Amino acid sequence: MHPNPAFRSDDHALHQALVDEIGFGMIFATTPEGPRVAHTALLSTGDGAVQFHLSRGNALTRHLDGVTALAVVNGPDGYVSPRWYADQAQVPTWNYVALEMEGRVRRMDRDGLHGLLETLSARNEARLEGQAWTMDKMPAATLSRMMDSIAGFELEVVAWRPTFKLSQNKPADDRARVADGLAAAGSPALAALMRGIPA
Repeated sequence: MHPNPAFRSDDHALHQALVDEIGFGMIFATTPEGPRVAHTALLSTGDGAVQFHLSRGNALTRHLDGVTALAVVNGPDGYVSPRWYADQAQVPTWNYVALEMEGRVRRMDRDGLHGLLETLSARNEARLEGQAWTMDKMPAATLSRMMDSIAGFELEVVAWRPTFKLSQNKPADDRARVADGLAAAGSPALAALMRGIPA
């Protein structure tokens, strides 16, 4: 989390929306073999937890149950050029959105894993055009074998550490120029977020 309090947000609904919208992140934990990270789809339960699944062969899988871990979701980001400021005697920086969630992890039972997979599939299939794919399209034996190869987990979030670094520490006219510059440089989502913060 960025140390400047100007870049923090206490808006829990915004945090949940970021997890839901991005839907993908990283799980970090310390293991006896050293620090490890896994990249995985994430599902917010809406009540302060995040669910995910990993391959049983993943370096984290056998260590996660009962440990404190960190889940991280990265939103849009982009380079900020000093030429976009009224006073260009400044340094380049990077604007970005990120959310760290710390909490205790518990391994899910098979029913919980099945529910996670169904919900993840339904949520993401709903974003696509056409008839949605559902898990009942798989033969039961095939689905069972695939579920045997993964493990489901739930991280109960005890600390939310968001960073919404969107040039809030700059004057409104500089923020507007930075948003325009980011949009022109190929970062329209970040520019839109900047334009949405209060002046």
